Formats: sequence, C-alpha cells, structure tokens
Amino acid sequence: MMVPDGILCSKSHEYLLENQDGNYNIGLTDYAVEQLGDIVFIELPEIGANFTKGEVFATVESVKAASEIYMPVSGKVVAVNDKLAESPEILNDSPYEDGWLIKVEAENAQADSGDLLEYDDYKDEIE
Repeated sequence: MMVPDGILCSKSHEYLLENQDGNYNIGLTDYAVEQLGDIVFIELPEIGANFTKGEVFATVESVKAASEIYMPVSGKVVAVNDKLAESPEILNDSPYEDGWLIKVEAENAQADSGDLLEYDDYKDEIE
C-alpha cells in the first residue's frame, strides 16, 4: 500500500495530510482499517461543522466493532467524502487515496500537530 509523503498519524490511528490548497485530508490509517476488518457503515459530519482537536467527528462500523474517530487538529469541515456513504468498503481498499473521510480548514495545524507522528514513527509505535 502506498503511503503518501508528509502524512502525520495520531496514536488513535487517524491521519492528517496537507493538500496543495492548504486544507487537510483526515482519514484512518491502514493499520486502523486492517484492525477494523470489513467496514460496513460510516457516519460523517456535515460541511461547515467545527471541531476541536480530540473531539469525535465520525463513527465507523465494521463487522467487528463500531469505532469513534477523533480530530487530529481543530478546524472546520470544508468537504466530506460522500462516496463512503454508499461504498464504505472504499476505506478498506484505499484509506489514503480514495478513502479519506473529511477535508478541514485547520485553525492552527502547526500547534495542533505537535503530538502527531511521522508514518515510520507511528509504525514503530504500534508494532
């Protein structure tokens, strides 16, 4: 699986990836998706919703369990991946490219991302 350059991961298995427009994609890491198993339902927030770092912004249900997903940075939701409502399995197949959950306009990504890990460090931490 191809992991994008510059990705940052939280200890609760969300990722943060800066886009060229300065907004950020937020999703679940490949490890989280693998642990969940087959994903059957995803509940995402509305565009325009504001969340603070650490707040629950979405719920994912798999054949194994339901999991809450936490904001890695504070910000406003500017896009939601609507394809996941009808095809939640996209997340299993492509968590980084097609399976992003939301895009946010971060309030202060630099300050908020201080506790996030680069992907290699994240992998070391979970193994």
